[in-house]
Amino acid sequence: MTDHALVDHYEAALFDLDGVVYLGPAAVEGAPEGIRALKQRGTKVGFVTNNAARKPQVVVDHLVGIGVPAELADVVTSAQAGARMLAEHLERGSRVLIVGTEALADEVAAVGMEPVWSSADDPVAAIQGYDPQLTWPRLDDACLVIQGGARWFVTNTDSTRPTDKGLVPGAGAQIHAIGLTTSQEPLVAGKPATPLLIETMRRMGTEKAIFVGDRLDTDVMGAVAVGMDSLFVFTGAHGKRDLVAAGADARPTHLGFDLRALLEPARMARVEGKTCTVGEQRATLTDQTVELAVIPTDREQQLDALWAVLQLVWTHPASSAEVVDKLDQLP
Repeated sequence: MTDHALVDHYEAALFDLDGVVYLGPAAVEGAPEGIRALKQRGTKVGFVTNNAARKPQVVVDHLVGIGVPAELADVVTSAQAGARMLAEHLERGSRVLIVGTEALADEVAAVGMEPVWSSADDPVAAIQGYDPQLTWPRLDDACLVIQGGARWFVTNTDSTRPTDKGLVPGAGAQIHAIGLTTSQEPLVAGKPATPLLIETMRRMGTEKAIFVGDRLDTDVMGAVAVGMDSLFVFTGAHGKRDLVAAGADARPTHLGFDLRALLEPARMARVEGKTCTVGEQRATLTDQTVELAVIPTDREQQLDALWAVLQLVWTHPASSAEVVDKLDQLP
C-alpha cells in the first residue's frame, strides 16, 4: 500500500447510489461518515444514478435524510443525461412518449421537448426509464410507437436493482420486453454507455475523477468506457465470483469493502511471473488453480488476497474457472 489516501490522486469522487451509498431507505454502513470526510478534505463529490424514476431533489432529500451531505448540484441522474441526448438528436418541441415516471417527463420538458403519454399524440420518439408502476398497456403502447418508426431512447439498462431486502428487477427487464417485441436497439444514456458520466464530468468541471460502484456491468464498464479509474465495493449487487469472471472492459482499478476505501491507501500489487503479492498476502498460480501463502484472518487481509488472486487470473484467464472453487477463503 502507498502512504497517501486513494482519493488524494483525484479531484473528484463520483458515486453510484443504489448499493454504494444506500440500500432502499437505509444508508450503507459507513457511507455518511465517509462522504462527510471526503468533503472535509475538499474533494468534489458527485452522486450519479442510473435510476431515472426519482427527481434530483428527491434524491437529495433521501441523501440528507440518511446523513449524507448533498446539494442539488451534486446529483446527476440518467433521466437528465437521457433528456440531454434527446436534445442532441431531435428538434426542439418534438413530442416524446414517456415510458417512465413524472421525473423523467420533467427532464424531457426541461430541454424543450413536449412530453406525451400516449401513441395517440403522435410522438416522434419514445424515452424509457425505470418506473415501478409501469403497466403492461403502457409497454404495449411504446412497442406500437417504436414499430411505427419512432426513435427509441432509454435512460439505463440495469437488469437488477439492489434494495435493503435483496435484488429486484431493474429498468433493463422492462426494456428487454420492448426490445424482444420490436427487434429494435435503443440509444442508451446511463452506464455503461458514456453519456451519463460525460454529463457528470461536464457539470463538475473535472476530468480527473474516480468512480465508485458495486456493479461491473454498469459502474465499472461505464468508467472504463470513458477512461476513468474506478473503485469496486462489495456493498451491493456483485461479488468476488463476478470479479474473477470479469473481462478486460469490466475490471476495476481499485478494490475496497465500502466507499471508505477512498480514505485508505490504495492496494498495490506486485506481480512476478505467476506470483502476486499485495501487502502481506501472496498468491501463486499453480496447475490451473491458486494457492495462498497464508490464509487471511481479517477483512483487509482477505481483500489483499483477493486483489492478488485477481491480478493472476486476469492475466491467465484459463485459470479463472478453477479459481472460483477457492474463493470461500476470501471475502
